[in-house]
Amino acid sequence: MRISEILKQDKVTLSLEVFPPKTSEKYETTAAAAKKIAALKPDFMSVTYGAGGGTGTFTANIAAEIQNEYDVPVLAHLTCVSSSRPFVTDMVERYKSLGIENILALRGDIPQDGKVSEDYKHAVELIHDLKEQGDFCIGGACYPEGHIECEHKADDIRYLKEKVDAGLDFLTTQMFFDNNILYNFLYRIREQGIMVPVIAGIMPITNAKQLARSVAMSGTDVPQRFRNIVDHYGENPAAMRQAGIVYATEQIVDLVANGIRHIHVYTMNKPSVSAEIMNLLSEVLC
Repeated sequence: MRISEILKQDKVTLSLEVFPPKTSEKYETTAAAAKKIAALKPDFMSVTYGAGGGTGTFTANIAAEIQNEYDVPVLAHLTCVSSSRPFVTDMVERYKSLGIENILALRGDIPQDGKVSEDYKHAVELIHDLKEQGDFCIGGACYPEGHIECEHKADDIRYLKEKVDAGLDFLTTQMFFDNNILYNFLYRIREQGIMVPVIAGIMPITNAKQLARSVAMSGTDVPQRFRNIVDHYGENPAAMRQAGIVYATEQIVDLVANGIRHIHVYTMNKPSVSAEIMNLLSEVLC
């Protein structure tokens, strides 16, 4: 099923995310976790894609298994900054052959060695290619606090509009910990004519190290309220896990109460965290 059709339904949607392993030795463990998450029956699942296409085959296989075995729609990621156009074309054909019709088109992170593609510099170029190569439902990423590499938020929104105008059907946000950031962002992009559905991305932080890594990679602002939670519970793994799940759940409750209809949870391949969040939201999501 196309994600665009799911987002048109008159209900709150909740999607969950998994990421593929880096090596084949870990494939079965990762696939098993993905299937446990799929068994929770989210509205759809997102399967990420490694830098440089190194895990592209794993992404495709896990996505297909989820879709075929659990009848859960999948959104397969595709990055381009480290890939040639022929390589991307091959991945697109593989997605087609597996019946995958939803793709999240991303530039991807710049590799540590700095080597980037001569064919792709920005996600908008990948979007154009996807539009030419098949009838896909295409999603894109957006950054409520601005992309970490973009100095001015106005420029970031201008680039976002270019992607939407190229043919995006919906957007998914980077994680944020203060809902007011999202509300302000939505006001700004709607003012600039970006009207596609926006899925709010929430990451449950279940340990203190996870927060440090996430902030370092994304530049996401952490409100003092959440910093206090991490400072107080960070040395108690069980308490930090519970507090992180509660904080994320409270974020989602507030979002839904304020009219946000589509939520994406970055579940980090943790079926138990996914299950706890869905159980806590069982009536909210009705």
